[in-house]
Amino acid sequence: MTVYVDDMRAGYGRMVMCHMIADTDEELHSMADKIGVARRWWQAPPAHDSHYDIALSKKALAIAAGAVEITWRQCGAMAMRRRITGQLGSHADAIEWQTKHFAARREASSQQGTIA
Repeated sequence: MTVYVDDMRAGYGRMVMCHMIADTDEELHSMADKIGVARRWWQAPPAHDSHYDIALSKKALAIAAGAVEITWRQCGAMAMRRRITGQLGSHADAIEWQTKHFAARREASSQQGTIA
């Protein structure tokens, strides 16, 4: 079980924000509590994309508390994998997994087109 923070730098008022995700909501909320992020900032769309947008100052606290730094591309690929499989999986192979997933979808789509 791991908490991750990405390298996104999105402006929100005077703050610069990034994403914080985790394997489970319980772990995500636990980290939010540790670093002082209010539960009202939790974003939980119905499609398993549960996360917090956190300020860079909170990101530093999360890293100090054990969160793993990832890229925003890894974060997006992990979120996609969770929507499809129910699991974030490893950040180390997230982009590779996404690339293979898209290739498999293209292959299946092209095969359906030739069957008609």
